Amino acid sequence: MIKFTKMHGLGNDYVYIDCTNSQEIENISTIAQFISKRHFGIGSDGLILICKSDIADFKMRMFNYDGSEAEMCGNGIRCVGKFVYDKGLTNKETINVETLAGIKKLKFNIKEGKVQTVEVDMGEPILDAEHIPVISNNSPVKNLKIQIDNKEFNFTCVSMGNPHAITIVDDVKNFDIEKYGPILEKDSHFPKRANIEFIQLVDKNNIKMRVWERGAGETLACGTGACASVVACNLNNYIENEANVELLGGTLNIKWDKKNNHIYMTGSATTVFEGEIELPREL
Repeated sequence: MIKFTKMHGLGNDYVYIDCTNSQEIENISTIAQFISKRHFGIGSDGLILICKSDIADFKMRMFNYDGSEAEMCGNGIRCVGKFVYDKGLTNKETINVETLAGIKKLKFNIKEGKVQTVEVDMGEPILDAEHIPVISNNSPVKNLKIQIDNKEFNFTCVSMGNPHAITIVDDVKNFDIEKYGPILEKDSHFPKRANIEFIQLVDKNNIKMRVWERGAGETLACGTGACASVVACNLNNYIENEANVELLGGTLNIKWDKKNNHIYMTGSATTVFEGEIELPREL
């Protein structure tokens, strides 16, 4: 039996397993696929393991719905922060979390002994084409044109430790993300595939976003995608360096501090339920 906690950040939901104790997980990729299935498992966008770290307070390992391990998840890491504080694994109000995208600093907003919102220092955006990665002769990567059927998309590309491609659409609510998302995710311009963000501009401090996540499909929210989208829109002079990003699951505040070139993301983290699951023997 494996103990787990179901949590979400603006509807971007994951199953969390505490591996800081004696609980050990093998065949993680296969287990992530089983657990994530909405009708046969617990149901989630993926699996996140909370582990010990030699270089930070904790380590986060994040696996997508399809079992692939990803570098970072902005909504996921906020829930990691809530998990470790609310369960007494730390009494610090600021912690560092090791990820495949580097160490991220989390600051908690605590109310009545529980974490309500988390500010995450997401680090510096990566704009170099080779390190995003995206196949382009330009850095920053702006005006990357990709043709799908009779529709041309114009992308700005940013990495927040994982690759994002951002494009502007007129009406994000009625955009056919199921048609274009999976094709664009695997386009040949993106050697490691990409998360695809579709943005509707509202004003200088507000944008709307839908996201097709690499390895997961459309999700209700994507923290790294929101950060990348604010950077991309600011690079194109569409918005200021701080903006609210309205996602299907709620709103994130994103600030690009030009003084230290760091991105700060603030948003909620919610615990849904806890339980135990017995895995099939074939796993």
